[in-house]
Amino acid sequence: MAAASMLLLVATLVVSHGVDAFDPNPLQDFCVADTESEVHVNGVPCKDPATVVPEDFFFAGADKPGGTASRRYGYSSLPVRIPGLNTLGVSHARVDVAPGGVFPPHYHPRASETALVLEGSSVYFGFLDSGNRLFAKVLRKGDVFAVPQGLVHFLLNNGTAPAVLYATLSSQNPGMVLLADALFAPATPVPEELLARTLLTDRQTVEEIRANFKRRSLSSGFLMAGPGGESHAS
Repeated sequence: MAAASMLLLVATLVVSHGVDAFDPNPLQDFCVADTESEVHVNGVPCKDPATVVPEDFFFAGADKPGGTASRRYGYSSLPVRIPGLNTLGVSHARVDVAPGGVFPPHYHPRASETALVLEGSSVYFGFLDSGNRLFAKVLRKGDVFAVPQGLVHFLLNNGTAPAVLYATLSSQNPGMVLLADALFAPATPVPEELLARTLLTDRQTVEEIRANFKRRSLSSGFLMAGPGGESHAS
């Protein structure tokens, strides 16, 4: 009995120690990304604090469109890369959407999102929950819309002028999966029979849709994963 009690005590201490040791919060005031480091870690190594300068917490150029653009969907996204945000669990981007353009259904597996409309008069923005309920609003300049982590969301610019949004995500590396691209334009094709059965259609229709993705070349990217992190193209 004494031996069993001792084993239980040891197991409890080990588990408790493991829980206490997990600390996702920063352990210093800042950890400015050292993008030139060759050290491989889960994130980006820190610069020597003695070499940190004000520019490490600054980004110029978010007042203009930029970054990479999707000709297929009619949007562009400009990652706001601020080295001083390394390890702080946040990333930002400016998103421009042409009249009639869309940011198609997608999700961020590791982040929630908050989007502020800087310009625009009719931006249809929404998400779907795990019960397939739609939550959507028509947004105008000054409006803010939030998307919980991992849920499919989208936007459509129904206005006659370009729309501009500023997106903030709750992860340095939010990730992004564009649903249509994942199904019809992956590096390794999804079997046509599977897509046809899933979409309640036939293989010829699947082939035609897949051909559209191949014909319409594009370049796009969205939401950097923080300083030195991954970005996604589609």
